[in-house]
Amino acid sequence: MTSPVSPAETLRAALAGLLDGLPPKAAAQAVDRLIATYRGTTPTDAPILRDRADVAAYAAYRMPATFEAVRAALDAFADVVPQWVPDSHVDVGGGTGAATWAVNATWPGKRPVTVLDWADPALALGRELAAANPLLESTEWRRSRFGAELTLGSTDLVTVSYVLGELTGADRAAVVDAAAAAARTVVIVEPGTPDGYARVIGARDRLIGAGFHVAAPCPHSAACPLVPGEDWCHFSARVSRSSLHRQVKGGSLAYEDEKFSYVAATRFPVAPVASRVVRRPQIRKGQVLLDLCGTGERLDRSTVTKRHGALYRAARDASWGDAWPPPPPSE
Repeated sequence: MTSPVSPAETLRAALAGLLDGLPPKAAAQAVDRLIATYRGTTPTDAPILRDRADVAAYAAYRMPATFEAVRAALDAFADVVPQWVPDSHVDVGGGTGAATWAVNATWPGKRPVTVLDWADPALALGRELAAANPLLESTEWRRSRFGAELTLGSTDLVTVSYVLGELTGADRAAVVDAAAAAARTVVIVEPGTPDGYARVIGARDRLIGAGFHVAAPCPHSAACPLVPGEDWCHFSARVSRSSLHRQVKGGSLAYEDEKFSYVAATRFPVAPVASRVVRRPQIRKGQVLLDLCGTGERLDRSTVTKRHGALYRAARDASWGDAWPPPPPSE
């Protein structure tokens, strides 16, 4: 019996055909220019993706990384609320729909989905890619501006991924407030940089102020224990590298690690994890060092040694971003 194709595999196959007819050098140049623009520090009030060539090159390069980062954030949320499944989804600033694919990978099934973006070429390409996934065929792709004028209809889930950095401070606040007013659950993902983390913390504060409970990654809804300017909370997702990745970045590895910061918050009460691994575990001879964010609103280092038996074996298998201690096998 043939195994069903995963959303990730379907997306990779759809992306593989995007660059047909676009010279590799032109695609690489478009990606270089767009990366430089996205990494700039000046917010814009106009779409960065201007035409199909821009969108195709950037989607082929960035969609896999955005997909994996958003899916990791959604998976962490789903682990905290395993019985909850969204009945509807709005993706703010969704572009070509990476977060929509990630939601479908986390919670398979059909649901009303609306993707909002201000770049028509991105929406058009997103619709084209979604045709490869029967569960996304009915997705609505709608042009929208993001700011004080943004209004969202009631929905179970709003995702906002890799968008806030493009906006002014006032528009950023308006987008978060609109998401909070419309949704039961809001998931925000930004690059895993100090600036990206600062934007996530700002959004987290606004969501808490609107009555939301933080479900992930934090074990609490109190203040973040990290000192701004000294450290930042971020995680890592493994991404398979395409030929375009290798053209633009060089190197021979078949993968790269996408660093991201996120917050997942909801209106219904939740019981977050006891603590979360916030650095890559350090495996030493006979021991594992885990840096943990816990309910005490502080960071702690836990040393797990062989004498801890099963817990030591779990620590050796622990990954950056995991809950700690791990749930019992029955869960």
